[in-house]
Amino acid sequence: MPATAATLTLLIPFLFTLSHSTKFTITNQCPYTLWPASIPPAAQKLSPNQTWTLNIPSNSTGSIWARTNCTFGPTGHGSCSTGDCSGLFLCKSHGSSPTTIAEFALNQFGGQDFFDISLVNGFNVPMVFGPTATGCRKTRCTGDILGNCPSELRVDGGCDSPCDVFKTEEYCCSSGSCGPTNYSQFFKMYCPEAFSIPAPDGGASTLTCKSGTDYVLVFCP
Repeated sequence: MPATAATLTLLIPFLFTLSHSTKFTITNQCPYTLWPASIPPAAQKLSPNQTWTLNIPSNSTGSIWARTNCTFGPTGHGSCSTGDCSGLFLCKSHGSSPTTIAEFALNQFGGQDFFDISLVNGFNVPMVFGPTATGCRKTRCTGDILGNCPSELRVDGGCDSPCDVFKTEEYCCSSGSCGPTNYSQFFKMYCPEAFSIPAPDGGASTLTCKSGTDYVLVFCP
């Protein structure tokens, strides 16, 4: 019998039955349903005001993002307006732009976690993301990017990545040494704490916390 999306959701926690893991508490405060996904692979459907507890192995690097306007069939295949990952309920790769991304690297150099919000792939859902430990601050992206998105980047449900729209070195920065652009400055204006260019920013948008803490991620805070 084919597995349904709900069945896949029940099976996902068994992917993370390791002795050391970090708990991510993910809450949907948007007035609409989301389908959050992550790398390492995990996925869930979240109605408004629902919460999903996700355990991710320590030492992992990965990301979490929200998908919107999704439809999945009985085999776990379908599509989403934003954040889609090759039509799969359980993503094997990162979602397509536009999507607001919470990124993390757990238990790295010096026993530190590193985390950030990235708008390099555009924006679809506002979020607050960060550790629960005392003394560590969270990062946020809650500006009205959708309401002010330039017309050339505007798509259904999101504000697209200029790299995906124009496909030029100026915006895609394959060399890794590009500076700000007019579009990255737009994203930075509304979400000053987030990454906005596909190149290192000197650590300005990356936060740290001592490893061993848990994390919260709130969509539409």
